[in-house]
Amino acid sequence: MTYTRRDIGKLALAALPAARLLAKPNSKVGGVQIGINAPYSYGNNNMSADETLNNTVQLGLSAVELRTQPIESFLGAPAAPAAAGGRRGPPTPEQEAAQKAAAEALKKWRLSRTAGQFKTFRKKYKDAGVAVQIVKVDWIQNASDDEVDYCFLLAKTVGAHAISCEIPLSKTKWLGAFADRHKMMVGYHGHNNITDPEAFAKPASWETAMSYAKYNGINLDIGHFLVANQTSPIPFLEKCHDRVTHIHVKDRKYGGATVPFGQGDVPIKDVLQLMKSKKWKFQAAIEFEYPIPQGSTRMAEIAKCVEYCRNALA
Repeated sequence: MTYTRRDIGKLALAALPAARLLAKPNSKVGGVQIGINAPYSYGNNNMSADETLNNTVQLGLSAVELRTQPIESFLGAPAAPAAAGGRRGPPTPEQEAAQKAAAEALKKWRLSRTAGQFKTFRKKYKDAGVAVQIVKVDWIQNASDDEVDYCFLLAKTVGAHAISCEIPLSKTKWLGAFADRHKMMVGYHGHNNITDPEAFAKPASWETAMSYAKYNGINLDIGHFLVANQTSPIPFLEKCHDRVTHIHVKDRKYGGATVPFGQGDVPIKDVLQLMKSKKWKFQAAIEFEYPIPQGSTRMAEIAKCVEYCRNALA
């Protein structure tokens, strides 16, 4: 069955209480801020700032972990350089030159931005009732030093208390020095790979990164942690909660499958209740990844995730 954009909107709206759609969103429940990793969870990292915001408000969410792509696009950034080459062979000299020129143009644009321009973006989201609490930077691993400073300025000015990223462990000493200088946390995201010494999966990876810098921290994906370590993430959360920037909420089986909330082995309710009882202030960001059931839609399924989290905190 094929759905139009209007059909999808109607289905998602039907999953939410009508009263919540008439006011600014409020997804702080029992003192716990429910949010979302956006626009990744909406299925498109390059989604516009407007569509990302509309989806978030429609879901009744008042906080996000937001990637730089919609922010920069909103501010008029030139196109990011396309990957040169491909399956047919290495890039031609012309492709390499075009990629280099695009990268330089984007860097020049970034370094000419001002705090005032970032404040314009912040106002747009704030006026709609959505706080940008974390800024996710997909490209920070390959950034120059002045571009890293740009990332911290952007994140601070749009209202974030932390940057999140996925980089090799060996790069965290370098990035941590910037975090300490800017006095802003960086949350390192983990996955399942426990064999790669550069990957974040075992507690020891974060502990090493945290030893490098005071402001190096943890973006703990409680689903990935459970699969990687074959154990609950709660003991690690209790031990290191003061260095957690935010958690990613998803449900997975110990065997690895990502499933609808409540159908897996991740103790989502226990984690949220722990955050409530301990009054921890970091965001519980929904990261939508399970397969969309036939006849449903992404937005309708995310709405179910939001309600699951709300009910878990009731």
